Amino acid sequence: HRRKYDCGILVMSSGKSPQKSCSSSSRSGLMGDVQHPPKTSSSQKDVKDCSKVGRRLLSSSSEKVDEPKKSTPAKPQARQQTPRNRTKSESSDKGGSEDSEGQKKSKAELRAERRAIQEAQRTLKTQKQGDQKGRPSGDKGQQQLPQQQVRVATNVLADDKKVQAKVAKKLAKQQVPQRTERSKQVELFAHLHQYTHEISLTKSLTFGYGQGSLHPAVVKVGLQYASGIICGSNARCIAMLAAFKKAFQDYTTPPEKELCRDLEATINPYISYLDQCRTLSVSMRNAIKYLKLKITNISPGTPEEEAIKLLCESLDKFLNEKIILAGKAISEACCDIIKPNDVILVHAYSSIVLMSLIVAHNKGINFRVIVVDSRPKMEGRKILNSLVHSGIKCSYILINAVTYIMKEVSKVFLGAHALLANGYVMSRVGTSLIALVAKTYNVPVLVCCETYKFSDRVQTDSFVFNELGDPSDLVPAAKEKFLSDWQNIKSLNLLNLLYDFTSPNLIAMVVTELGKIPCTSVPVVLRMSRDASL
Repeated sequence: HRRKYDCGILVMSSGKSPQKSCSSSSRSGLMGDVQHPPKTSSSQKDVKDCSKVGRRLLSSSSEKVDEPKKSTPAKPQARQQTPRNRTKSESSDKGGSEDSEGQKKSKAELRAERRAIQEAQRTLKTQKQGDQKGRPSGDKGQQQLPQQQVRVATNVLADDKKVQAKVAKKLAKQQVPQRTERSKQVELFAHLHQYTHEISLTKSLTFGYGQGSLHPAVVKVGLQYASGIICGSNARCIAMLAAFKKAFQDYTTPPEKELCRDLEATINPYISYLDQCRTLSVSMRNAIKYLKLKITNISPGTPEEEAIKLLCESLDKFLNEKIILAGKAISEACCDIIKPNDVILVHAYSSIVLMSLIVAHNKGINFRVIVVDSRPKMEGRKILNSLVHSGIKCSYILINAVTYIMKEVSKVFLGAHALLANGYVMSRVGTSLIALVAKTYNVPVLVCCETYKFSDRVQTDSFVFNELGDPSDLVPAAKEKFLSDWQNIKSLNLLNLLYDFTSPNLIAMVVTELGKIPCTSVPVVLRMSRDASL
């Protein structure tokens, strides 16, 4: 419906309010804004004359109007609105507002803008209050971003009662016995497990071949781990693979179950039991990942005998390629490094270092070896015995005399328990000390390590993650029984660390089956092996 407006001109004078001078019942606007066909020719002429007079009066009156007396700066005078325009502006004020481009905003948009401004002000106020009180701020009405939780391994949370309660519940469900820990422990390493040799692990075991029971081969290997009969990263991994192979050969799929799902659930108690006997090494964890990947890749329609055969072949392939052939390749590479009349220093026992020295000696290279040993395991005696039987000239010292003998050394060969992603070398305790002394005397330090010992973990110290041995091993078994009652001495705590971490700045080269690489190339090798597995 169209509305009718009075048509007229505004007569303005200085200091007076505008007045209407003429009106008409016809629907028209000033200055020809809205034109309608006139009813008569005379009325059209009158409207045109009125519009001309109105323009002159408006222009003259606008020049004489005084400026408004306000403290704020004057705004530019807007164009005089016609009744039609005034109606539009009033309707826009009621229904919305216009932005800089002339687009109309609805009431909902205006309410949304006001609500956003209020929320921003409320959030800023809450943040200021939180900063003053020293606690993180947050609005209850505003949804906060989820914080990423840092996953920490359970083997470095031995002092967390809630975590250990969950571990105990998991072990009870798997029917795996839990070892008791020694109550007296160094407080700095309270987050690590410290087991003893006195508690038997076979008291509450269930032997068998099905799910929920441990295979006898796995139990045997675990007891050898706990007693120290099998030690060394390669030896422990080889023994674990052999035990798993025997367990696979005796495995039978239960009715109405898939082999790939049930077999993975069967080996999980085996892994938990071996971890209770002794903390799994990096090499063992990588082998377990490889084994689980092969189990997952078995198609559901594969017959049981064929699937077991494929798994056993996969274990043999991993053992042959990652350990045996890799050790031979590293030995050949070390032969190019060892020169005639070299004096080589080794520490503790390393199977790959022993193999490299024997291969170099069999090739006719004349050199001498200095074996550095340390308590409590005295593993250097084992490698010393093997080198002497091979016909290599050797010297034997303890680690406290390494500074006196280092000036005679030309090269240092060390083994590794693991090589971390940031280049740090995890090896037998005392390795970092020897590398530091060698760096002081400008003696190159070479690390012999297989690539299956590379780890994604990052660590720069020996406190966050390590393995603690039985403190009683530090007490000498002499006739005097010196410190035999050390547990009753409140002011005495014994610490038996098994590993330390050596900075990559102290390592000149890492000899692997892929070649001679720096410590910083570990992430590249891990990425290449991951792409190859895909």
